Amino acid sequence: MVSLSTGTLLHRIYRRGGDHPAQWREFRHYGPTSARFDHHHPDDAERSHEQTRGILYLAVDITTALAEVFQERRTVDRVLCRPWLMSFKLANDLSLLDLTGTFCVRAGGSMKLVSGPAVYSQNWSRAFYRCYEDIHGLYYPSSLTNRPVIALYERALAVNPFPDSPGFHCELSSPLVIKRIRHACQEIGYDLL
Repeated sequence: MVSLSTGTLLHRIYRRGGDHPAQWREFRHYGPTSARFDHHHPDDAERSHEQTRGILYLAVDITTALAEVFQERRTVDRVLCRPWLMSFKLANDLSLLDLTGTFCVRAGGSMKLVSGPAVYSQNWSRAFYRCYEDIHGLYYPSSLTNRPVIALYERALAVNPFPDSPGFHCELSSPLVIKRIRHACQEIGYDLL
């Protein structure tokens, strides 16, 4: 287990436009999608659907948040679907299952959890959710930057982890963040639109 203390700074990139617009602290209840640790159950026909289980992905640094969100095309598109960057400090402590060390091996798995096919890691996430009822989510290394990222389960809402408003909240198309985004893209080798 790892405990993230009140005041820990976290970051998220989310989209306010497109087919599935979201808000800065909104969990996604539709799933499973192709995201690594979706713990949603598919329906009887093995399809994704809306359900009570929800997930929200966060990163401990902005570069990793960008790398994770824009990994498919490895291009940070600052306009398509209106992506926003938000940063906030935890309002309360979170208890997370730590997948950064030897836990995966001890549990009978491997680092495929963070680098293998999503269907593999999703099955493990469902099992973790069922077996560890006191955790709020998972703490694991990004398969892209090897820096910590978090898959937060909807049960984290019981401890109210979010402040009333984020400390930083800005559309990626804003000139306020272009320098920071450009630097991150250089660091990870992504293109920038």
